[in-house]
Amino acid sequence: MSTTNGGADAQNGGAQANQGQPSLNVLAQYVKDLSFENPNAPNSLQQHPQQPSINIQINVNARPLAASDFEVELKIEGRAQVQELFLFGFDLLYAGIFRIHNVPQDSVHALIMIECPRLLFPFARAIIADAVRNGGFPPLMIDPVDFVSLYRQRMEQQQPAPPPGG
Repeated sequence: MSTTNGGADAQNGGAQANQGQPSLNVLAQYVKDLSFENPNAPNSLQQHPQQPSINIQINVNARPLAASDFEVELKIEGRAQVQELFLFGFDLLYAGIFRIHNVPQDSVHALIMIECPRLLFPFARAIIADAVRNGGFPPLMIDPVDFVSLYRQRMEQQQPAPPPGG
């Protein structure tokens, strides 16, 4: 018996065994839309006595491309201002194509709406930090996002309200 064949047989057997394992693969990642506004420069670049207020909104959307392939979009919008002075704004639509295999049908939606944006987020965060820095401001490092809570909020909003007096 040859150890090379034994090794190949073990690898093939292992590959066949893994075919039933759940998998999530990233096929592509890309910027679909990126906008940065700094309309009040150079006034907006001056030192201000107080920290700017920064409002950030995050949304996740997904659509099927094939039986096991999905495009997931992570939309991050932000606006910074000090009192009434608009400092900067950004709008990023960052997306990825994901392939999902051997995941129970009732778990696919949560996987797409939680894990996929979780994988995209660090890249989107870096793009925004660079855009803000290139606009003349310190890089904006967005805090990590709890996509599980975001998903639960969205599911609760889509639930119909219970009938009154029910």
